[in-house]
This record gives sequence, C-alpha cells and structure tokens, in this order.
Amino acid sequence: MRFVRILLTAAALITSSSLFAQHEEAPLNPAAPSEHQEEKKLDVAGEIFAHVGDSHEWHLFGIGGHPVAVPLPVIAYSPTKGLSVFSSSNFDYHDMEHHVAPDGKTHISNSYNGYHLERNIKEKLIADDGSKVYDFSLTKNIVCMLLSVALLLWIMISVGKKYGREGSGKAPSGFQNALEPVIMFMRDEVAKPNLGYQYMRFMPLILTVFFFIWINSLLGLLPFGFNFTGNIAVTLCLSVVSFVVMVAKGNKHFWTHLFNPPGVPLGIKFILVPIEIISLFVKPVALTIRLFANTLAGHIVILSFIFMIFIFGAISKVVGVVFIPLSVFFSIFMFFLELLVAAIQAFIFANLTAVFIGQSIEEDHHGSDDGHEHAHAVANEATGQDFHISPQELVA
Repeated sequence: MRFVRILLTAAALITSSSLFAQHEEAPLNPAAPSEHQEEKKLDVAGEIFAHVGDSHEWHLFGIGGHPVAVPLPVIAYSPTKGLSVFSSSNFDYHDMEHHVAPDGKTHISNSYNGYHLERNIKEKLIADDGSKVYDFSLTKNIVCMLLSVALLLWIMISVGKKYGREGSGKAPSGFQNALEPVIMFMRDEVAKPNLGYQYMRFMPLILTVFFFIWINSLLGLLPFGFNFTGNIAVTLCLSVVSFVVMVAKGNKHFWTHLFNPPGVPLGIKFILVPIEIISLFVKPVALTIRLFANTLAGHIVILSFIFMIFIFGAISKVVGVVFIPLSVFFSIFMFFLELLVAAIQAFIFANLTAVFIGQSIEEDHHGSDDGHEHAHAVANEATGQDFHISPQELVA
C-alpha cells in the first residue's frame, strides 16, 4: 500500500510538472515590444480543455519546458486535394501558441500540405482553401480506443483459453480471479433481473459494454491525457448501439404499448403516445450525457486542483509552494474517487442498457401462448436449469 501511495504521488507530480512545463513554454505577447515582453497570463480553462480534449498528437509530459509527445498520422480527404497522409509532427505544436487569431482564443498551427490545425475548445483540421475536410486521422482518443480493444481482447482471450485448457471445475487463478466475480455479478445482478430467461442472448453485449467503458475510463486516469469516455461523440456512439439493439429486438407487445397503449381512453392516447415516443429517444440521450458528464467532470476537477498551484503561485510564489502538498493530496483523493466512479459508470451504462432492452423484449403475460412461455421461464429460473451458466461459457 505504501508503494501504491508513492506511485500515485509520483504520477500526480509528473502530471503537475507536465502542466507546469506547458505553462512555462507559453509564448510572450507578440503585440508587446521586445524589451518589455511579459509572460502570457495563464489560461486555466484553455489549458484544462486542451488536456481533456482530443488531439492530433499524443502529449506525454514536459521536460525542462520542452514537450515530449508522440506524433500521430494525419489522414485527411478534401474534394480539392484528394487524400493526404502525413505526420502531425509537421504541425509545430510548440509554435502553435504563437499564431493567435484576433479573438485571442483560437490558436492556429503552421500550414502544411494545404492544411492547418485550429484550436479553440477542441482541435479541428482546416483546409487552407476553405474546402470541406473529412478527417480520418488517428487522434489521441482513437489511440486510447485501440489500446483498450487490444487489452480487452488479450485479457478475455487469455482467460477463455485457460478455461478451455483447465475447465471450469478447477480453482481460478490470475486474471480468472479478477474476472469471474465481475462476470458472475453482471450475470446475476444485471442480466437475469432485467432480461429474464433470454439473458444469455445479450450477455456478450452487456459484458462488452461494461468492460470496454471500464478499461477506457481507467486509461483516462493515466497521466497521458486520455479522455475517451469523456468525449460526447464516443458516449453517443455507445448509446446508439444500445438504442439500435433495443429497437431491433422490440417485440409486438413493446410496439403496441408504445403506439397504442391498451386500456387508455382515445383522447388520452393523443397525449400519451407522443410522450412515449419522446421517452424512447430520451433513453440514449440520458446514457450519453450521464457517462460523458461524469467522466469529464472528474478529469476537470483533478486538473483544477493541480492548476490551483499556479493560481496561488501567481499571487505569491511562497503560497504556491505551500499549496503543493494540499493540491497533491486532493488530486490523489480525486484519483481514488475516479477509480470508483469508473467502475460505477461502466456498471450503470451496462445496467441501463439491460433495462432498456428488457423493456423492449418484455412479453405480454396475459396472452395464453406468452403466458405458457413465461411460466416455462419462471420454472427454469426456479430449478436453475438454464440459469447456471459456467464462467467458461460466458467468457468464451
């Protein structure tokens, strides 16, 4: 435990030193005379959004005021220029702050191959001739996604192979110890209560959504600037997947209750049906905003605590130095809290996905055929015939 505390403290100090290095390399005001140049005022909001936003290069840390970053491939298509592939190192990120638009907020990189980067709250690839650009670049968030997919495949395949070699009767070891309780929990507390006897049809989706969000959220806590699940476009895509499955698997009972609620007077239906249709589309919106807002808020809070060193340091260097231990303490506290939030948000997203799908496949228990099928499902649940699936079958 002592080693973990030392490691987390070092990570927080590395992050703060990275931010401090970026602050030190902030350019001088180009409008001021050279003999009276003043240090540019620290833009806390701009720096925070630059760290939580996506980027065409992967910034790691700063050493002696010089950024250490991994350039990523830029892949762009423009109707006037065609397909262009080059390295983001051709955009001088270090010199990016020197190109300031008249509004004082938008930072524009040097032009290369007819393209330049424009950064306000987010970074955008712009064509010099003003034509439309289709950006297929491997940005920082995409690198995070690829890393998480590789990790997920490696962990699950290795555990599945181990179950295949040793069977499910042997005591688990290694990753099996960590995964089996989680998988059993998701099966017993999420899939079964919400999906009933059809839960095995959707277990691959539920587990994939849970582990994918969890791993990406944990990667976002590393001091390398990942914020994949804090990107609203990412959470929207995940929500669309859940929404499509919910709609595609909706049965007659679901659609009947949506467009023609039984037992409701005709006049009330004209009010109730639009509300039900709106609620159908509110579900993915709620999933999107919940995951995006909670992840982004956690990252902003941690960065805000770190930047308080520089805010107080601008008042007095002594106050800034004195505030460092307090800032590091709160940053580590938030780090531990975000570890919990990462698991909770992954669980909530997977659980709500199961709830929404369960609502769409719920059967009419008043009909004769459906009633027999429901009774059969209840009997299976009581006897455990279909409900005791081994970890090997779930992981495979």
